[in-house]
Amino acid sequence: MVSIIETVMGQVPAAGASGFQSFMPLVMVGAMFVIMYFFLIRPQMKQQKEHANMLSSLKKGDKVITAGGIWGVVVGISDAENVVVVRIDDTTKVEIGKAYIVGIKKEGAAALPAQPK
Repeated sequence: MVSIIETVMGQVPAAGASGFQSFMPLVMVGAMFVIMYFFLIRPQMKQQKEHANMLSSLKKGDKVITAGGIWGVVVGISDAENVVVVRIDDTTKVEIGKAYIVGIKKEGAAALPAQPK
Protein backbone atom coordinates (compact mmCIF):
# COMPACT_ATOMS: atom_id res chain seq x y z
CA MET A 1 0.00 0.00 0.00
CA VAL A 2 1.46 3.33 -1.05
CA SER A 3 0.82 6.18 1.36
CA ILE A 4 -0.29 9.62 0.21
CA ILE A 5 2.76 11.30 1.75
CA GLU A 6 5.16 9.04 -0.14
CA THR A 7 3.27 9.62 -3.37
CA VAL A 8 3.28 13.40 -2.99
CA MET A 9 6.96 13.47 -2.09
CA GLY A 10 7.79 11.20 -5.03
CA GLN A 11 9.19 8.47 -2.83
CA VAL A 12 7.14 5.54 -3.97
CA PRO A 13 8.86 2.41 -2.62
CA ALA A 14 9.98 -0.34 -4.92
CA ALA A 15 7.89 -3.50 -5.13
CA GLY A 16 10.06 -5.43 -2.66
CA ALA A 17 10.94 -2.53 -0.33
CA SER A 18 10.35 -2.99 3.37
CA GLY A 19 11.83 -1.94 6.67
CA PHE A 20 11.70 1.61 7.97
CA GLN A 21 9.89 3.01 4.94
CA SER A 22 6.84 0.91 5.66
CA PHE A 23 6.68 2.33 9.22
CA MET A 24 7.29 5.95 8.19
CA PRO A 25 3.58 6.91 8.04
CA LEU A 26 3.06 5.53 11.55
CA VAL A 27 6.04 7.50 12.82
CA MET A 28 4.68 10.68 11.23
CA VAL A 29 1.24 10.20 12.82
CA GLY A 30 2.84 9.48 16.19
CA ALA A 31 5.01 12.60 15.94
CA MET A 32 1.93 14.65 15.06
CA PHE A 33 0.13 13.46 18.21
CA VAL A 34 3.18 14.25 20.37
CA ILE A 35 3.39 17.76 18.91
CA MET A 36 -0.34 18.32 19.47
CA TYR A 37 0.01 17.17 23.09
CA PHE A 38 2.84 19.57 23.89
CA PHE A 39 1.38 22.57 22.05
CA LEU A 40 -2.35 22.18 22.77
CA ILE A 41 -3.29 19.75 25.51
CA ARG A 42 -0.52 20.27 28.07
CA PRO A 43 -0.72 24.10 28.22
CA GLN A 44 -4.50 23.94 28.56
CA MET A 45 -4.24 21.47 31.43
CA LYS A 46 -1.69 23.74 33.14
CA GLN A 47 -3.98 26.75 32.74
CA GLN A 48 -6.94 24.83 34.18
CA LYS A 49 -4.86 23.77 37.17
CA GLU A 50 -3.77 27.38 37.81
CA HIS A 51 -7.40 28.56 37.58
CA ALA A 52 -8.51 25.85 40.05
CA ASN A 53 -5.73 26.87 42.47
CA MET A 54 -6.77 30.52 42.16
CA LEU A 55 -10.40 29.64 42.92
CA SER A 56 -9.43 27.52 45.92
CA SER A 57 -7.43 30.43 47.38
CA LEU A 58 -10.38 32.80 47.00
CA LYS A 59 -11.43 34.44 50.29
CA LYS A 60 -13.58 37.27 51.63
CA GLY A 61 -12.21 40.71 50.86
CA ASP A 62 -10.47 39.73 47.61
CA LYS A 63 -11.01 42.10 44.70
CA VAL A 64 -12.03 39.98 41.70
CA ILE A 65 -12.96 40.35 38.06
CA THR A 66 -15.54 38.14 36.40
CA ALA A 67 -15.63 36.74 32.88
CA GLY A 68 -18.16 39.45 32.06
CA GLY A 69 -15.77 42.20 33.13
CA ILE A 70 -17.45 43.05 36.43
CA TRP A 71 -15.11 44.18 39.21
CA GLY A 72 -16.15 43.58 42.80
CA VAL A 73 -15.16 42.48 46.28
CA VAL A 74 -15.94 38.98 47.56
CA VAL A 75 -18.28 39.10 50.56
CA GLY A 76 -19.32 35.45 50.69
CA ILE A 77 -18.35 32.05 49.31
CA SER A 78 -20.51 28.94 49.14
CA ASP A 79 -18.32 25.96 48.25
CA ALA A 80 -21.28 23.58 48.31
CA GLU A 81 -23.09 25.51 45.59
CA ASN A 82 -19.95 26.86 43.84
CA VAL A 83 -21.30 30.40 44.21
CA VAL A 84 -19.46 33.58 45.16
CA VAL A 85 -21.29 36.67 46.44
CA VAL A 86 -19.60 39.76 45.04
CA ARG A 87 -20.25 43.33 46.21
CA ILE A 88 -20.18 45.61 43.19
CA ASP A 89 -21.35 48.79 44.89
CA ASP A 90 -22.22 49.82 48.44
CA THR A 91 -25.75 48.46 48.05
CA THR A 92 -25.37 45.95 45.21
CA LYS A 93 -24.43 42.31 45.74
CA VAL A 94 -24.44 39.70 43.00
CA GLU A 95 -24.19 35.92 43.17
CA ILE A 96 -21.75 34.62 40.55
CA GLY A 97 -20.74 31.10 39.64
CA LYS A 98 -17.28 30.39 41.03
CA ALA A 99 -15.99 29.29 37.61
CA TYR A 100 -16.72 32.76 36.19
CA ILE A 101 -14.13 34.43 38.41
CA VAL A 102 -11.17 34.93 36.07
CA GLY A 103 -8.79 36.88 38.27
CA ILE A 104 -7.96 38.12 41.75
CA LYS A 105 -6.22 41.39 42.48
CA LYS A 106 -4.20 41.10 45.66
CA GLU A 107 -3.35 44.13 47.76
CA GLY A 108 -0.21 45.83 46.45
CA ALA A 109 -0.42 44.13 43.05
CA ALA A 110 -0.26 46.44 40.04
CA ALA A 111 -2.76 44.55 37.87
CA LEU A 112 -4.26 41.19 37.15
CA PRO A 113 -2.38 38.77 34.93
CA ALA A 114 -3.43 38.80 31.29
CA GLN A 115 -6.06 36.18 30.55
CA PRO A 116 -5.72 34.26 27.28
CA LYS A 117 -8.65 34.33 24.90
